[in-house]
Amino acid sequence: MLITLTLVFLALGLLYATLIWNYGHWRKRGVPGPKPKILCGNYPNMFTAKRHVSYDLDDIYRKYKNKYDVVGIFSGRAPQLLVVSPEMARRVFVTNFKNFHDNEFSKYFDEKSDFIFANNPFSLTGEKWKNRRADVTPGLTMGRIKTVYPVTNKVCQQLSEWVEKQIRVGSPEGIDAKHMSLCFTTEMVTDCVLGLGAQSFTDKPTPIVENIKDLFNQPWTFMLFFVVISAFPSLSHLIKMRFVPKKVERFFVDLMGSAVAARRAQLANGKQFERTDFLDYILQLGEKRSLDNRQLLAYSMTFLLDGFETTATVLAHTLLNLGRNSQAQELLRREIRDHLQDGIIAFDKLNELPYLDACIQETIRLYPPGFIANKLCTESIEIPNKDGPNVVVEKGTVVVVPHYSFMADEDFFPEPQSFKPERFLEPDAAKTFKERGVFMGFGDGPRVCIGMRFATAQIKAALVELISKFNVKINAKTRKDNEFDPINIVTGLRGGIWLDFEKL
Repeated sequence: MLITLTLVFLALGLLYATLIWNYGHWRKRGVPGPKPKILCGNYPNMFTAKRHVSYDLDDIYRKYKNKYDVVGIFSGRAPQLLVVSPEMARRVFVTNFKNFHDNEFSKYFDEKSDFIFANNPFSLTGEKWKNRRADVTPGLTMGRIKTVYPVTNKVCQQLSEWVEKQIRVGSPEGIDAKHMSLCFTTEMVTDCVLGLGAQSFTDKPTPIVENIKDLFNQPWTFMLFFVVISAFPSLSHLIKMRFVPKKVERFFVDLMGSAVAARRAQLANGKQFERTDFLDYILQLGEKRSLDNRQLLAYSMTFLLDGFETTATVLAHTLLNLGRNSQAQELLRREIRDHLQDGIIAFDKLNELPYLDACIQETIRLYPPGFIANKLCTESIEIPNKDGPNVVVEKGTVVVVPHYSFMADEDFFPEPQSFKPERFLEPDAAKTFKERGVFMGFGDGPRVCIGMRFATAQIKAALVELISKFNVKINAKTRKDNEFDPINIVTGLRGGIWLDFEKL
């Protein structure tokens, strides 16, 4: 019995030593930072998910921001550098881009575990990323976005007809703004990219919407993977994960195959498709690169994956902010109506609506879809650290940039929890904030969001349609604060967004 107890205590002692032995990593390198806790490191809600991770990082940011540029933290047992100055964030994304070239996510995927996500520009590294971005960028020019703008207006009309139907139904809970926005982006992206209709606003939608929801409603195994990797970082070399569920991958492979077959049959019969859309570009690229359907899907999913959830999130939260601020909503309505022609705003005029643009930018500041960025140090570099000694960032180090902390800092944005579009009305305000490192709604530097212009055009068109035809109000089911849901992968209001619409 004594031997057994001794062995148990030895085993427990060995486990404890294993769990804490790495916590001296930053101290040995002279890097300041908060004391980590066993298992969770400096992410106290890693297991409970009672509080959004951005708030935990913000607590650290506020404690150290006036004294240092970076501090050492731990995700479980894995050491990370947390950037606590916007100037250093700008260096990571722009000035010293070659030293922080890749995203941390690239470590967790390969083509065997998740073919689609491993081929997304977000996950690609080095020359592969550079080549893929060069391939995809010509498919998202302003000219090509303008070509599919009639599709945008058609889908906007479907959106407003659907809202009118919901008004007639008169649900006491109002309209789920996120679901509505996701139906809109699904219809938009599916039509613009593949030339297919998702039937999102009908009583019998195609399975596309549900498959997209499955994509972002990850199972518990997804979170378990990160917990295990945080506790035992070396396992990331042995275990790879899947972001795109197998059934979702199969669905989109089949969908892509159908779209490609239909388009090729059309061309074989001498019929030219009525527009030069993204699928047209992908097919041309496929012939040039000799790509099979699965490889074509990897390219097309760059357009699809990056366009559904984040765009829908920004649209839903902009409506939330306008519903909470009737004065801002009326100012926007006047601006829109001054530019309407036959119920729409011409594509070339969309960027001539400063208040519309300011409402979107301010919403992204309050609810940034990408609240943090985890970059990988790809080439060692020595950086300054204000009151502390210089820090040598070694190759392979994860560098965390807490975008939310900068955008919620009263030193940069007075009354940071208030919706004030006027912050972005000064000429080049968004550009100025970005150059200061305090506002990176779409990222910055060479890896800035590739679909930024397409997403912005969608959001603007939808807002023009809704605000010109409806008065948006907040349903009682919606929270009155800005608290983030701790479970969502993409930032969202806790409890969801429920809106009431009144026909004007």
